[in-house]
Amino acid sequence: MLLINSKLPFKDFQEEYHKKYHNSRSLRGASVMNATGDSIDQSSMGFQYAIDTMTYIVKKITEQKFYEIAPADFVPISVGEGSFSLTLLHNLVVNSSGDFEQGDLNQGSGNAKLETADAAVAPFSRKVKSWAKAVGYTLIEVEQALLANNWDVVESRQKARKKNWDLGIQKIAFLGHSSDSAVKGLLNQSTVNSNTDLITKSISTMNTSEFSAFVSGVIGAYLTNCNKTTMPDTFVMPLADYVGLAVPVSETYPNVMKIDWLETAFKKIVPGGVKILPLAYAEAAQNAAVLGGNGKNRYVLYKKDEETLRMDIPVDLTTTQPNTVNNFQFQDAGYGQYTGVGVMRPLEVLYFDYNG
Repeated sequence: MLLINSKLPFKDFQEEYHKKYHNSRSLRGASVMNATGDSIDQSSMGFQYAIDTMTYIVKKITEQKFYEIAPADFVPISVGEGSFSLTLLHNLVVNSSGDFEQGDLNQGSGNAKLETADAAVAPFSRKVKSWAKAVGYTLIEVEQALLANNWDVVESRQKARKKNWDLGIQKIAFLGHSSDSAVKGLLNQSTVNSNTDLITKSISTMNTSEFSAFVSGVIGAYLTNCNKTTMPDTFVMPLADYVGLAVPVSETYPNVMKIDWLETAFKKIVPGGVKILPLAYAEAAQNAAVLGGNGKNRYVLYKKDEETLRMDIPVDLTTTQPNTVNNFQFQDAGYGQYTGVGVMRPLEVLYFDYNG
């Protein structure tokens, strides 16, 4: 924790705070909003609590933790493009040149009219959401926190807003918006096909023959889905299943782990291999509110390419200068813009599902 110099006059304190924390714009991975939560009695919160002469207040504080990952590891993210717009529009270029053989020339005629090669564009738009939250504090709150000399109220509230932004962006990236169906995440795209035949149980619990069938069929299923136009490079799987893959493929080869076998198979088939990424949101218990029922254990095989799918942050989190009208109450605003995940080539993304 960083405590700002408590010996400064409040005006100088405010200026020092602004230099340290104003306009922090880093884009970091965030999280599920702590599904299990920290069980803290809110009535116990505050600066004032009972101690006796044998109580010592430890200087080091403990902050709440969340499940945090980097959305950019899963989805290409563009920051700063289309700032303050309401919609981002992509032009999808379509080849409309017809069959190749239509261009054959008839040597017995004048060929006065040649067949044409052509291309057209189709619009693909994504909604931009604008976001803002304020941070406020009073002179008394700051002075009381400085008196306690154990907690920086201004820093903590700024960090709380930044964490709120980070966790929100992460949730949007995977599950989309809670109330706006136009803003979707990686796991709930309506245009992406779902294969329910290949994975009918967790991979870590498959027996030898089931695991072999999965390994031999997963890339083939993807190629069929995308009409053999590309190879995948990313495989997302539920975190609970991923952590169980350090088990032998069979009793015959106890030193060969399933995770190693799967990675090796991907490298043998796909140039450069396929990156395997664990994701808690892909667990049925974490996505039930979005995917319905008891949720789905969802595996995603796709091409991580910004022409295939992408998320945008037109305006990354930006804070305004703290201000006051009475030199007692202070407030600043933090604002930003974001989109959901847009899938421009839905056949290059394939879900494998079994119900939770």
